[in-house]
Amino acid sequence: MNAENQNIEYKETWRDEYLKWICGFANAQGGKLYIGIDDDGNVCGVKDAHRLSEDIPNKIVALLGIVADVNVHTKGGKDYIEIDVAPSNVPISLKGVYHYRSGSTKQELNGIALQQFVLKKLGRTWDDIICEQATINDIDRKAIDYFLRKSVDAQRLPEESLNSSTEDVLKNLHLMDSDGKLKNAAILLFGKCPQDFITGVYFKIGFFGKDDTDLIFQDLVEGNILKMCDTVIKILKAKYLISPIHYEGLQRIEPLEIPEDAFREAIFNSIIHKDYMGVAIQMKVWRDRIELWNYGRLPEELTIAKLHEPHASNARNKNIAFAFYKAGFIEAWGRGISKIVTQFTAAGLKEPKFEDFCGGVRVTIYRNTDLVAETIEKNNGKVVENVNGVVGKDVDRDIEKDVDRDVEKDVGRDVEKFTENQNMILVEIEKNPVVTVQQLSEILHITPRNVQKNIAILRDKGLIQRVGPDKGGHWEIVKKNSKFSDGKDVEKDVEKVTENQNMILVEIEKNSLVTVQQLSEILHILPRNVQKNIAILRDKGLIQRIGPDKGGHWEIIKQNNNN
Repeated sequence: MNAENQNIEYKETWRDEYLKWICGFANAQGGKLYIGIDDDGNVCGVKDAHRLSEDIPNKIVALLGIVADVNVHTKGGKDYIEIDVAPSNVPISLKGVYHYRSGSTKQELNGIALQQFVLKKLGRTWDDIICEQATINDIDRKAIDYFLRKSVDAQRLPEESLNSSTEDVLKNLHLMDSDGKLKNAAILLFGKCPQDFITGVYFKIGFFGKDDTDLIFQDLVEGNILKMCDTVIKILKAKYLISPIHYEGLQRIEPLEIPEDAFREAIFNSIIHKDYMGVAIQMKVWRDRIELWNYGRLPEELTIAKLHEPHASNARNKNIAFAFYKAGFIEAWGRGISKIVTQFTAAGLKEPKFEDFCGGVRVTIYRNTDLVAETIEKNNGKVVENVNGVVGKDVDRDIEKDVDRDVEKDVGRDVEKFTENQNMILVEIEKNPVVTVQQLSEILHITPRNVQKNIAILRDKGLIQRVGPDKGGHWEIVKKNSKFSDGKDVEKDVEKVTENQNMILVEIEKNSLVTVQQLSEILHILPRNVQKNIAILRDKGLIQRIGPDKGGHWEIIKQNNNN
């Protein structure tokens, strides 16, 4: 007889408690329970084998609700019973308790493990469950815009998707049900504050000295997981890792000490495959290595060894993985580990180590110790939060601003430049009604897709129309704004910033000491956009600054007619 394993269990006599093992086989990959065989696989025989072969199937049906094949076999004149249990596609319980066969042992499922098991049997993942307390007001539109821009740039969504509503984006990503309720994945990906609903949405980073007790400094990254990787990378570059400087001609190059694309892949994997019912993702940075750990074991069909081989993509959180794929962050081919290993070895670094560790997966990335030692020597032998010589006392605030700027850099820039570009398009159409998108792109020094986007806005505003087909037709200006003439002024119909400017005037009227930061929070726009709108108001002679930037105040010179 074969030795006991995942699918085989031996018992010398029958007891009703062995229904737990049958339940465990049904909830796992199935298996066979033998009665009348000892632990070494020797047939010892069982009395009343034929009576048991009738009683056992009835008990299985009555208490478990499944059917198993029960057969009597004889060897050396001794009878033994084989109970063949098929895997069930629905969860099976014995008197309300769920059992599961793992390896050669039986486990009783409860808590998080039971929840995950039931979801898996039902073909669902935790991130697919409705987050009952969440509403559409808990979604950050900035994160939606960031996702759309990344997806369009990755050519995984069409250009027109940039104008999609928040609801449409969530529905298309299967993150909202037919009743408008949001799933856990929606809050994790796009939530203003996911931590209000889900524990464990954190990324902890720490720099360690001699051992795990020697924590020198640390950071905690929170917020939605869509931009979490960007924040982590920026913090690591600023405070933990080294970016050696070199020049290629006159260009200053500062690559990260380890392959950044592969490093991002590892971080994305930890975010996508994390069990969000557990503790935070942890990254421990040492002088010689980086240890990245996320809670959540590998799927049963995968092992650490199989990760290095070609395998199908099998994400713990399928909705999150799909959104990351759409945004161009990952591929959907299960090649992430291979990509990481290849890039590290190509850079002359030791191959990262992957292992099961403390209920999760840990990857150890080995650093260039010579480079680290050289940097520490330059710092007089001290490990400080300034390994690259670029970190000031406000580093955390600066990093957060930098990430927010990255999140909005395309959307925000387009909004700021829309009116100028649209006015130039009107000017060029006035000069040449048959001007093409490509020609406008070259004149305005923007991409053809941005030209098309601005043209769409002008058409929606009723300022231009297309006469004839795309090829062979021409543009016609339907109406002119009073300021449209030579391209120097911006037409009011599309000047979105006037709303923000009016709000600034209202707030200054209320509080002449209001700051840029306060205005940013009130208007829900970036401080730099506040400053630009203030500059426009000053140029128009609507406001002036009395006194210095610190200690002075604003004064309204004249009211805007649009107020």
